[in-house]
Amino acid sequence: MAVEEEGLRVFQSVKIKIGEAKNIPPYPGPNKMRDCYCTVNLDQEEVFRTKIVEKSLCPFYGEDFYCEIPRSFRHLSFYVFDREVFRRGSSIGKVAVKKEDLQKYHGKDTWFQLQPVSADSEVQGKVHLELRLSEVITDSGVINHKLATVLECQGLPIVNGQCDPYAAVSLLGPSRSEAKKTKVKRKTNNPQFDEVFYFEVTRPLSYTKRQFDVEEEDVDKLALRVDLWNASNLKFGDEFLGGVRVPLRVLGQAGVHDAWYFLQPRENGGKSVKVEELGSLRLNIVYTEDHVFPSEHYTPLRDLLLHSANVEPVSASTANILGEVCREKQEAAIPLVRLFLHYGKIVPFISAIAHAEVNRTQDPNTIFRGNSLTSKCIDETMKLAGMHYLQVTLKPIIDEICAEHKSCEIDPVKLKESENLETNRENLRHYVDRIFNVITTSGVRCPTVMCDIFFSLRESAATRFQVDQDVRYTAVSSFIFLRFFAPAILSPNLFHLRPHHPVSLIFKTNTQLTHPQVHFFFCVLTTVLVLNSVANFKESYMAAFYDYFNEQKYADAVKNLICQVFQWCFSFPFLARFMIKRAQGRNRFGLKNFKKRWFRLTNHEFTYHRTKGRGALCSIPIENILAVERLEEESFKMKNMFQVIQPERALYIQANNCVEARDWIDILTKVSQCNRKRLSTYHPSAYLNGHWLCCKLSADAAPGCTPCTGGLPANIQLDVDGDRETERIYSLFSTYMTKLIKMQEACGSKSVYDGPEQEEYSSFVIDDPQETYKTLKQIVSAVQTLEQQHTKYKRDKFKKTKIGSQ
Repeated sequence: MAVEEEGLRVFQSVKIKIGEAKNIPPYPGPNKMRDCYCTVNLDQEEVFRTKIVEKSLCPFYGEDFYCEIPRSFRHLSFYVFDREVFRRGSSIGKVAVKKEDLQKYHGKDTWFQLQPVSADSEVQGKVHLELRLSEVITDSGVINHKLATVLECQGLPIVNGQCDPYAAVSLLGPSRSEAKKTKVKRKTNNPQFDEVFYFEVTRPLSYTKRQFDVEEEDVDKLALRVDLWNASNLKFGDEFLGGVRVPLRVLGQAGVHDAWYFLQPRENGGKSVKVEELGSLRLNIVYTEDHVFPSEHYTPLRDLLLHSANVEPVSASTANILGEVCREKQEAAIPLVRLFLHYGKIVPFISAIAHAEVNRTQDPNTIFRGNSLTSKCIDETMKLAGMHYLQVTLKPIIDEICAEHKSCEIDPVKLKESENLETNRENLRHYVDRIFNVITTSGVRCPTVMCDIFFSLRESAATRFQVDQDVRYTAVSSFIFLRFFAPAILSPNLFHLRPHHPVSLIFKTNTQLTHPQVHFFFCVLTTVLVLNSVANFKESYMAAFYDYFNEQKYADAVKNLICQVFQWCFSFPFLARFMIKRAQGRNRFGLKNFKKRWFRLTNHEFTYHRTKGRGALCSIPIENILAVERLEEESFKMKNMFQVIQPERALYIQANNCVEARDWIDILTKVSQCNRKRLSTYHPSAYLNGHWLCCKLSADAAPGCTPCTGGLPANIQLDVDGDRETERIYSLFSTYMTKLIKMQEACGSKSVYDGPEQEEYSSFVIDDPQETYKTLKQIVSAVQTLEQQHTKYKRDKFKKTKIGSQ
């Protein structure tokens, strides 16, 4: 989504929190309430829509939206609509923020007054005009001033799903108004018109020099107006898309003018409405524009960051210092995690900062409870690495819940007359039990990077608090349940488990169990089961419902899940058996015969050996397993065969019996199910004699002909641009440069003054002033070098900018 600009790439993104609206004007009728929703628009293109809040004049949304912006834009707009009869929406008001003004509101909760919405004022896009003025003497003795206009447009809005634009060109003056039209360009919002229009200003040769000068002044009073319209088939007529008015004096002495103009609203197009009558909207907008230079420019800063896990103490590392100076830890965590994941260094980095945080913690009951850099980095890692894990674990049961439309309301006050409390309680118990079961049996699918991080947390916590035997579970369970699964259950649409705003879910606010109750119940349930303590519920009906789950088998299930996750951190053998395998043909001239081998599966690799206890003849990393499927008996006239499909070839294996074949397929599928490149189709028969036996295709690399049975393909790719993340980190250091300088002062103060810490420096964690000062000096140097590069780019760009209009 980057835009290339002379040796660098430009990325745009926006993160928005739509809070609430207030003082929406009442509906003009007996029922004053409205059903309101809000949309986010790039110019006039809708990119996001909130849920509908029914029967309210002060609707609360509380929704977050993030997107990469793939094109240029002029306004970031927000529209508040009222859903009326027949499910159509009528606009109440809008907020439009110019792109250049977005930084004024960066990261701040701001109330914006809603402005009136007018079709004549909703414009976007730009038009390219070329004007020429020439004088021609004709046989009749007349001087003709001719104006030629060549048109093209970019970024016109799409109106009602279509854009069929044409341009109306007029020459305006004190006593004339000539208008001409281009042809209609169908189904494009970037039309190429390339049409020339001639407008004449005639002067007889009998005019005196004095008279001629007067006429020349009249030319300066003329102007060219270009209006863009959408040719509509509706009875309401064509829609106005925007216009521009260019005075002919821009031609100057050269008589030529070539420029791009932003389209403008029609004059006096808006309605006369008092702004305060439309209400207001609370928004938090974070707009980011990254100018990414070639990779070599980031080498000094990137090397400092990637070395962070090796710095002693880790509090003096570049990555930890970024967390210290940022206003919010989340600001630092997002680019840091993506950068370390990209370079495969996330586990040692998180292990280092987690170990330091555990050593500073005094009470095991408060371990990882704060919004520290460690907690935020683990949260972000789970979001990125665990997205497909959530999909294969939770999506089937959540889809089932949505399809069944069963009520789960157990609050007697909110119960409808047609509903039965015991039936609803049984529905909810069934769903919670199902969700709890799929989670606690999913440990084998937990991504390796998450398992490695959890094991590191457990080891640090167990070493620090050796007396507390439960800390090895609580240190991990808070992340697995409270920060990973619970948010996904609470808001499945945010984790791509459901389309935006499902119609019916047990978490639906107005007819089912409310969001806070689901979140609170699930969090308390899992945590209490680990600790074997007593749950305290504010609502008595929730406490009664919890009694059903207050059994040892649920606590054992939670601990079993955590133990499964810990086992991932070793080469723990899930299965090991003798089986028959067919040679893979890795040796070009070798025979592809069948041999008995010892097979062994761990969390990291699938290997086979000549015999038990010998070195591996072949090792297949788990991440290289694209699919595991049965192989049709007709392929080799052998039963109980299955295939392990890799990027370059398939390994054909015969199990000892049908039960073992099923077990191997099941466990291999589970451990590889979160691989990002899993196949969606496969060949159920072997490739023999130059073709696939199943589909008869001759190419050995031909796509599969049968859908895979081992779950959905992992279509969520971790696409990280290391240079872009380093650029973001540079931007953060540049923004908080004053804090970096103050932290340097704090290091100096702490080195020479061995006493109580000064209050102005108390917010910084500085374990080793000399090492921290050394790192800070390197950071400032790297940031200043990049700052010089950005300054040069802006200066060069300004010199080359061709100004068209204001």
